Amino acid sequence: MTSGAVPPSAPMSATTISDASLPFATRLAIITRLFAIQASWNYEIMIGNGIGFCVEPALRLLPGGKGGEAYREALARQSRYFNAHPYLSSFAVGALARAELEQQPPARIDRFRTALCPPLGSVGDQLVWVGLLPNCSFAALFLFGIGASPLVCVLVFLLLYNAGHVTLRLWGLQMGWEKGLAVASALAHPILREGPVWLARSGTLLAGAAVPLTVMRLVDGGGLPRTGITLLTAAAGAGALVWFHGRVEGWRLALLAGFAALVLFLLRHA
Repeated sequence: MTSGAVPPSAPMSATTISDASLPFATRLAIITRLFAIQASWNYEIMIGNGIGFCVEPALRLLPGGKGGEAYREALARQSRYFNAHPYLSSFAVGALARAELEQQPPARIDRFRTALCPPLGSVGDQLVWVGLLPNCSFAALFLFGIGASPLVCVLVFLLLYNAGHVTLRLWGLQMGWEKGLAVASALAHPILREGPVWLARSGTLLAGAAVPLTVMRLVDGGGLPRTGITLLTAAAGAGALVWFHGRVEGWRLALLAGFAALVLFLLRHA
């Protein structure tokens, strides 16, 4: 069955959903809502309402359509407590939409929702807050350190960060829909398993290069500082310690290298 064979308002049966793809209009509605998944965040159910809001377009395909008994029960079930990283929650949205359209037992869906929270939360924090965000920030800072204008740095940061999280949301929704209740296999993907480690290493190297260059530009007031190559080499070497040893202290060493270089520069030009 193709997406064009099922109108957006037509219900899908449990016998055909396994071979079907989401209608384009339904998929587009879900994607659009993913960007507002935290709009109703609260301490009681976290992003539970957001999950229900995102899954709702797919629930209209249940027997009876919007307003039917199956629709109401599924929407209430999907709007309960859920706590995970907002970007990786797209995995849950896709998988839960499929589970509901396959009319899986409610108890099984509830257990599945509960099991998804810890991995989507921990992996998302490591991948995005500890990996993607610092990398984008230090990449923009590095450009500033070698002479780029503040506007260019801001635009580069926005481009990199938004490209990263939008891609992650779209990919997660597709994986969730394809895998359904077996989405745990997608969570073992190298991007999610090894991505945080590689992003941490690259972030450390960027930090080691960007911080001293930025400080020197602020002190020198020019483009690439006169001692920029030396500073870049020293800071990259400090950051490389994390690459070889996987030690968080590498961040501190990179900052220390930049600070030491700044002190030497000030003493030299005093």
